[in-house]
Amino acid sequence: MEPLLESRDAVNSWLERYGVKFGIYKNGTFKEQLFPYDAVPRVISNSDWKMLSKGLVQRATALNKFIFDVYHDKKIIKDGVIPEEFVFSSKGYMHECEGITPSKGVYAHIAGIDLVQAKDGDWVILEDNLRIPSGASYPMIARSVERKVCPNIFRDQKIIDNRDYGEILGQMMDSVNVNGGLNIIFTPGRYNSAYFEHSYLAEKSGATLAYPGEIIVEDDQVYYLGLHGAKEKVGCIYRRVSDEYMDPTSFVADSLIGIPNLMQAYKKGNVAVVNALGNGVADDKGIYYFVPKMIEYYLGETPILHNAPTYLPYYKEDYEYMLANLEKLVIKDVSEAGGYGVVFGRDLDDKKIQELKDIIVNEPRRFIAQEVIDFKDLEIFDDETNSKVMRKADLRAFVVSGADSCKVWASGLTRFSRNKNSFVVNSSQGGGFKDTWVMGE
Repeated sequence: MEPLLESRDAVNSWLERYGVKFGIYKNGTFKEQLFPYDAVPRVISNSDWKMLSKGLVQRATALNKFIFDVYHDKKIIKDGVIPEEFVFSSKGYMHECEGITPSKGVYAHIAGIDLVQAKDGDWVILEDNLRIPSGASYPMIARSVERKVCPNIFRDQKIIDNRDYGEILGQMMDSVNVNGGLNIIFTPGRYNSAYFEHSYLAEKSGATLAYPGEIIVEDDQVYYLGLHGAKEKVGCIYRRVSDEYMDPTSFVADSLIGIPNLMQAYKKGNVAVVNALGNGVADDKGIYYFVPKMIEYYLGETPILHNAPTYLPYYKEDYEYMLANLEKLVIKDVSEAGGYGVVFGRDLDDKKIQELKDIIVNEPRRFIAQEVIDFKDLEIFDDETNSKVMRKADLRAFVVSGADSCKVWASGLTRFSRNKNSFVVNSSQGGGFKDTWVMGE
């Protein structure tokens, strides 16, 4: 690992050369910046990875069954496992998707599941990202650059090769493609925060990168407009656009980045959409509370991986506990992402605590609360002290579900906080990333 540490600046230089950036909007201004790479890898043992993989497949399978159920028979609601009003009040629930079965019945084709490792070694699920989870491209390209800079490390260590994500992605798209047409990665364009990833994944998966205006619908069939206006049939769209902007004729009418009449073609089964429209109902942080119950209900199994201890103010006991203990909990806005809407009660003064209590009283469906997990610190190299220091880090695991398989990519995005006392690791909040080494047998 030391040679890699010595070459950290070289790796970051290569990443900058390749344009490995993310963009954020702040105060009405779009700004692109590098996603800082740290050379000290996260190392996960083979035995740990086998357990994690089994638990992640179990979770993704249950979530897929839940989304199908919610838009069809609603058995889990009728049986009283999840309250009806709780599901239908979710901002991610889309009534337009009622009764639609996507190609091969797959909804959450790509699940980005965020975990942390507690100091006792147990892994804990923090949230499920099932709409348009991002981040796989960063460890992919970092590993490729590391191999250029320090090839001996990967010859001498039993590290599972993580360069197959593009192949896994392409195989999944092929498996749900409805007509043998093009696989498309649909991007809103270069001002999207994850534009680098869109273009990189298109290259690695063999899909076509398409922009707004390049996809049209005619007679309920979807086409890509290639050079000189030539039309090619589309069989699968991996969307990197939020649900509500995907079709201005069905959702937000003034969307300039959507595909008019896409929903009509989708309803008729003439195109696969990855991830499925309407997945946000299971992406809701409030629904997260019920995932262990989903696993028991749909699979008849005990959850392998556990949620963080969570309180849902929908329930009287949780509501009262939450209001009485705000100062020691993490409070999350259920519809926010990217580290936004996360508040640590310990950071608030009495006035702010009271203000938050008032908001929760008026809008209980908007929040969940979790116990603060003192999760594991990982080593990073600190520029200011020119030494290794310990910082909080999480792991986003990627579970890819196709027509006939559900695979966990043997890698993942390890994000870390660059601030000494911070538990927030998101790139949009100033965090960095490091490679994740899953060890072979």
